[in-house]
Amino acid sequence: MKKATVAHVKNNLSRYLAYVSCGGRVTIFNRDTPVAELVPVRAASSSNGGELEMHLRRLDREGVVKRGSGSLSRELLTPPRGKAKGVLKALLEERAAGR
Repeated sequence: MKKATVAHVKNNLSRYLAYVSCGGRVTIFNRDTPVAELVPVRAASSSNGGELEMHLRRLDREGVVKRGSGSLSRELLTPPRGKAKGVLKALLEERAAGR
């Protein structure tokens, strides 16, 4: 939950509406007194999946994410072959090699 003054909400209304539409809540203060709360409207028929889908569509439109086709290659799901080195051992080898 965020807290904001009336003036700040007035100057950044679209930013706060975007925050609230993703499920956030904003308490609005007039000086030091809370006067209102900005909360998302929940339709009776909407489900969490629908909200997530709307959020992902918006992020895709804005270019923040690139949605996939829905299928993964089996190669990505199989663990890599070979013996795994420890991170510390790999770091020490790299330092010894002078990189």
